Amino acid sequence: MSTANSLLEAFKKTKYQVSGHGKRDIQILKSALQELDGQQESDVYGKGQIIEDFQVKMAKYLGKDTAVFFPSGTMAQQIALRIWCDKKGLKKVAYHPLCHLEIHEEDGLKELHHIETVLLANQSRLIELEDVLSMEEEVACILLELPQREIGGQLPDIKTIEEISKYCRKKGIKLHLDGARLFEILPYYQKSAAEICSLFDSVYISFYKGIGGIAGAILAGDKEFTEESKVWKRRHGGDLISLYPYIVSADFYFNKRSSKMEQYYKDAKELAELFNSCHSVSTMPIKPVSNMFHVHFHAPKVQMEPLLLEIYEVTGVGLTGYLNEVTEESCSYEVSIGDQYATFPKERLKEVMQLLDMKIKEMKHLNS
Repeated sequence: MSTANSLLEAFKKTKYQVSGHGKRDIQILKSALQELDGQQESDVYGKGQIIEDFQVKMAKYLGKDTAVFFPSGTMAQQIALRIWCDKKGLKKVAYHPLCHLEIHEEDGLKELHHIETVLLANQSRLIELEDVLSMEEEVACILLELPQREIGGQLPDIKTIEEISKYCRKKGIKLHLDGARLFEILPYYQKSAAEICSLFDSVYISFYKGIGGIAGAILAGDKEFTEESKVWKRRHGGDLISLYPYIVSADFYFNKRSSKMEQYYKDAKELAELFNSCHSVSTMPIKPVSNMFHVHFHAPKVQMEPLLLEIYEVTGVGLTGYLNEVTEESCSYEVSIGDQYATFPKERLKEVMQLLDMKIKEMKHLNS
């Protein structure tokens, strides 16, 4: 077994795991279903009270006219951009170089919809107003991801978003929100979801990330937009005979966890401060702006993996099940704070960080 695989196995066996909501097992669905009347009718091909009520609820929460439930965000976002391109008669959109559609979807937007992309900013920073103003190519839509996950969940200030929104409306460019982690950023902005979404023409949100449901997404906008999205949903094979397991879990965990985002945000800042106190460890951002951030170890992955294995064995505390190599001399992983953190004895956490600090110093000393 490789060190990477053994790290994951060791992480799964630890008594305490710092981030997330706990194991992703079938209990997620069992918990969501336990209080439901078994006689409740399911949805059928996108119709029925259970799906329609949830769509109305989410549209109201997001401040949009209507909303449509999708089995995946990948499907929802490609469809959103296709609709805006068709409306303008221009198959070109702009987004960040590390946008999910660019790096995680096997070029689905380009291969399935033949849409060209313009990359704004560079991989190391957020999109700024100047990047939008200086675009030389005309586009039908700009996608903003809030937060920008691949660079640690960084966020632009609200004024920047407002200025980009104002410019896009002036120029007839549609603005789409990749709000996979929308719930998680509201405490930072101190605004409601509807206030944030009012700056965008269309919005996507996820139900398995911050709130921990099984799967599923909502795509919201005006009625004409969402009615078109339903047609494309059928074309993409997204109208399953029933989606109620995803809808029920989405609704259950939305009700359970959407109000906890302020606490998750506070916990993330507390944990990041502890990491930043360790030798050769830093977080991105230094001070988190949501419940997520990246932890960077300024040491090779091949050295950090056995070091973490030792810490897990000694303490019973799991920090991560994987490490991504950034360079030959550094590695990182992502933290997303959820319900788990509140169950963690804080004194034990401080002991883990002290041990981490000591072990890294020892490793650095041996390498010098």
